[in-house]
Parts: sequence; C-alpha cells; structure tokens
Amino acid sequence: MTVHEPEAAVPPSAPQPAVLPTEAQPSAGPRPDGPAVVRTDAGASDGLVKCSRCGATEISLNVATGNLRCGFCRYEWASAGTIADLGLDGDIGALRGVVVGSGTAAIVPGTDEVLTFRCSACGADVVVDTAHGTQARCHWCRNTLSVNQQVPNGAVPDVVLPFRLPKDEAITRIREFVGKRRFYAHPTFRAEFVPESVVGVYMPYLVADLNTKARLSGQGERLVRSYTVKVRGADGEERDERRYDADVYDVVREFDLHVDDLTIESSADRRDHGASARTNNIINTILPFDVENAVRYDSNYLSGFTAERRDTDIDDVREPAFAQAKEIARFRALDMIGAYDRGLRWDHQQLEVVGQRWVAAYLPVWLYSYHEVRKNGSSLLHYVAVNGRTGETMGSVPVNRRRLFAVSLVVEAVAAVAALLVMIGT
Repeated sequence: MTVHEPEAAVPPSAPQPAVLPTEAQPSAGPRPDGPAVVRTDAGASDGLVKCSRCGATEISLNVATGNLRCGFCRYEWASAGTIADLGLDGDIGALRGVVVGSGTAAIVPGTDEVLTFRCSACGADVVVDTAHGTQARCHWCRNTLSVNQQVPNGAVPDVVLPFRLPKDEAITRIREFVGKRRFYAHPTFRAEFVPESVVGVYMPYLVADLNTKARLSGQGERLVRSYTVKVRGADGEERDERRYDADVYDVVREFDLHVDDLTIESSADRRDHGASARTNNIINTILPFDVENAVRYDSNYLSGFTAERRDTDIDDVREPAFAQAKEIARFRALDMIGAYDRGLRWDHQQLEVVGQRWVAAYLPVWLYSYHEVRKNGSSLLHYVAVNGRTGETMGSVPVNRRRLFAVSLVVEAVAAVAALLVMIGT
C-alpha cells in the first residue's frame, strides 16, 4: 500500500466542550460498469502438456527451485508468464475504471464439472472432474491430461503462487506450534497428533488492487491545562475534582490511497468465519502472500497438492474489499495527524474508487486438521495453517478444560495471597 501526502490546512475553531472519539461511518464505494477483461488463458491448451525435452507428461513443482520439473528426465523450466507479464500488476496510480482477469468471470450455475478429453497419446476418453482437480491420468497409457483453459465454474484461476516451503519444514513448524501449547491441549489430541498428515492446499482468493481518493473530516482535541478544584458532594463533604480545559480543532485530511494485493477468500465455505463447526478464521491469520511473484496458471503446479474451487464472484466481495480499504484509510490518516492528546473523532469519511483491478489466484497453504468430538455430541474441526511461502503459522488446538480451570484457580489463589501479604505489610 502506498499513500500520497495529504493536502495542507486545518484551521482551528474556537474552543468547544470536550468531544469523545467515536467510530466514523464510512460512505459506500461506487459500483463498476463495463470492466476491461484481460485474457489470461490465451493460448492455453487442454490435454497432454509434455516436457519439451523428453515428451513425458509426469510434470510437477520442484518446491526447492519454484520451477516445473519433468519426473522422467528431471528437466526444469519456469512458467511462461508472471502476473506482471499478464498485465495484471503494475502502477496502481494509473488504474482507471475496472480491470479484471478472465479467471474472475462470474460462476455460471449448473456448469458441467465433469469434462471428457480424448487422449492424444492412445485415443482413450479421459474424464476430469474439475470440482476436485484439473488433472487426470489416462487409464490406458498412464499419461496425465490437464485442464488449463478457463471454464465458467471457477476451477481455473488467472494465476497461481507456487509453494516455496517444503513439506518437512511445514511439519516442523506445526510440531513447534503445537508443542508450545501441549500443556493445555486435550489428552486425546496429544495422543492422536500426527503432524505428518499435513496437506498442501491451493486456496482460492480474489486479489484486488485499488486506486482510491480518501477524505476524512472530524474534530480533535488538545489539552490546554488541567487543575484541581474543591467541590462539595451530596453528603456535604468537600473533595478534590480534576478538571481539564481543551481546544477543539476541525481536522480534514485528503490523500490518494493505493491498496496493493488485497486478498479476499473466494470460497464461500472458507469465508464463513462465524462457522461453529470449524476454525476458518485461522486461514486469514497467516497472510500476507507475495502475490507479485504469482505466475500464469498451469495445472502442473497443482500436481501432488489439492485445491479448492472458487465459488464466489467479485460482486460478492466488492463491498467487503471497499470496507477494508476504508479501514486502511482511517489508520493511514491517523499517521498523518499531529498530537491530539484528548482524542480524535472522524465524523465523515468518503472513499472514491478511481480504479480497481481483480485477479483470481490460487495461494499455497499447508493445512493440518483435527476433528474434535466432544462429550455433549458437538464437534469442532481445528486447523493449523502454515503459509506455503513465508512459513507463518497459526492454528487452534483442542483444550483440556479441566487443566485450564485448575491452573486458573491456582493463579487466582496466588494473586489473592499476594494481595493479602501486601495489605498486612502496609
């Protein structure tokens, strides 16, 4: 995110009564009209994708190098295009209107998820279930057939950010994360914890670049003096009362706000952070991803991993994205403000979206899951997630409630004894 310097001038008004800070009420963002579509699957071919050296179709990601590697001759090569090469990354300040990658096209209800290809190696018909993957192996010649052209069911995004963190490293990080919480973990979880069952998953995201103009106005207070006066209470007794005099200023800030690579989950199931049956909120805690290093989608990057299909359109996440941009603007404005030691309140906030760019992306996550079944019959699916690029780790662990309760009682008892000793000592 980059922000231009604010316009100057904030004239003070006459001193007024103290004003407590309140939360601003942001305005709604504009709706797009007539987006420019960038075709990201131009020239993509379905069927056999062969190694250029030996012609094999056993192709997968080499996590150590980030390149695709042939499983037979070990030849490696880089993807045929980055997100910048596709024209979907660049100067956010130059954005006007709406630009979208073709992989963000609206999901068409009822679109067939099962595609049938004629294997060009042996002539057999091969079925690819795009609801669960974009590759399948021919049952006759064992060649791998891939889907790279976009179909209107969200199975093929614009770009993919390859895994960079090896599975062994992800296992180590998960083991360390759980180890620090092992004392409070439920004994059944400790007995059944197997970090080696971690799975590499490409999560679907819609990534937005926003070129906006922000304007915030409100009032801030600066302390002039403080003093103590004698006041008589209802009981007739005199007591000291602290009073404050403050100047109130009208505060206005206008600036350009460039939001870069705002990532929003595009799986409705994962976006349900209020779900009581699973800890979906864990996934967002391992952000951010270095989306600028994403490459043009190639199903071979998914070989050996699983992927979730996008089922959410841009229109479903546009307002949440604009709301996040308004929050960013509010915090950025605070960085530009001088010392208002008595508080600052934004009364009005406007955010004009000048340009927006949307890209459908697969982002890499190592995911460990544990299904906790409780005595009352309820259950909770716990996740420990590791960012497949940075190694950032976060998760939830089933808690031994009895042990937690016992420890809290001990802490309270120790605190009570300490307080009693202090009272005796004084």
